[in-house]
Amino acid sequence: MYFWLSLIFAAGFALIHYFSKYMSFLKETPRSKFLSVSAGIAVAYVFVHLLPELNSYQEQLEAELGDSIWRYAEHHIYIVALIGLVLFYGLERMVTVSKQTDKLKNPEAAGSGVFWLHISSFFLYNAIIGYLLIREEYESPLGMLFYFLALGVHFITNDRSLRSDYKHIYDKYGRLLLTGAIILGWFIGVLTELNEVAISILNAFIAGGIVLNVLKEELPEEKESSIGSFLFGAAGYTILLLLV
Repeated sequence: MYFWLSLIFAAGFALIHYFSKYMSFLKETPRSKFLSVSAGIAVAYVFVHLLPELNSYQEQLEAELGDSIWRYAEHHIYIVALIGLVLFYGLERMVTVSKQTDKLKNPEAAGSGVFWLHISSFFLYNAIIGYLLIREEYESPLGMLFYFLALGVHFITNDRSLRSDYKHIYDKYGRLLLTGAIILGWFIGVLTELNEVAISILNAFIAGGIVLNVLKEELPEEKESSIGSFLFGAAGYTILLLLV
């Protein structure tokens, strides 16, 4: 059952990326209420589900390390999450700086170097999410559904951000690569199985990336936000998580 559900949801993630360019409602000004709802869902997912899970991942890692020298480095899994956050922050700063230079004020020109580095990082990000879709241990089918919902809206806002940064080059190459990354990650998950420690590390890395992207893109901007929509998304998703 979980196998087929994971395949359906992997296809769903891929379709979100592939058809993102046709989601005209995301281009509305002021900010689409959907984006405010998705921001609330993403924030709730991070603080109610992801961050508490890091504690259990930390316990798994400590048990695996045992009496090795690494046992003296406390909070290992949180450091991995921090690395994920710092990596994506560095990439975002690189994009910002490249746009501010005279040579790269055109987003299409920035894409020649920065674009491929940025997309490569999101390719890895998506591949890991696709892998975890089938290899993560879910308590129930609803748990997998909530994972899909939270990351589905997260992908929509990521697509919007990348398209804003790179314009047509993202639609021509980026969305196709990110579409393929999800399927590739899922397929690798079908063929290979990592141990619990490796799964914990992957989850922590993704958690750091999600936290950064939530703070950067998904928290509504003051003049464009719909606070009611944001609160609806956050409260509604939180209640669903607590009911599972």
